[in-house]
Amino acid sequence: MGELTHVDDRGVKMVEVGHKGEVFRKAVAKGRIRLRPETIELIKAGKTRKGNVIAAAQIAGILAVKKTPELIPLCHPIPLTGVDITFEFGEDYIEATCEVRATYKTGVEMEALTGVTVALLTIWDMVKAVEKDENGQYPFTRIEDIRVVEKVKGQFEQ
Repeated sequence: MGELTHVDDRGVKMVEVGHKGEVFRKAVAKGRIRLRPETIELIKAGKTRKGNVIAAAQIAGILAVKKTPELIPLCHPIPLTGVDITFEFGEDYIEATCEVRATYKTGVEMEALTGVTVALLTIWDMVKAVEKDENGQYPFTRIEDIRVVEKVKGQFEQ
């Protein structure tokens, strides 16, 4: 295991990356939200009361990627070159994928994880009225399996 880079005997610090060269970076994160099958059908049909769930989740996820250094202490502000958020539907889930690209001195994993997480949270917010049970609880709804599935450094892909 490597040494801790953000904490030393003098306290907390932001890691110095000034000596590193800029290279292409890409990170892809995925996660799922479990929903009732009838909620999935409402989303697919565009019949949710709050509007287009997928478009709202994409916008929220992209904004979250851009705000990552404000949300996670010690993350470097990174000049992003691209963000894509896509969704795949299952019978009782939606899987979100967030791909973040930049040419910079440090990676974009935290940005991808933040984007996918906020996209999933936005889906939950957009459909919570139909996901609640008669007691106002969420017995089925859950966000799960958020992870980095790919990290690329130095090889630009079209």
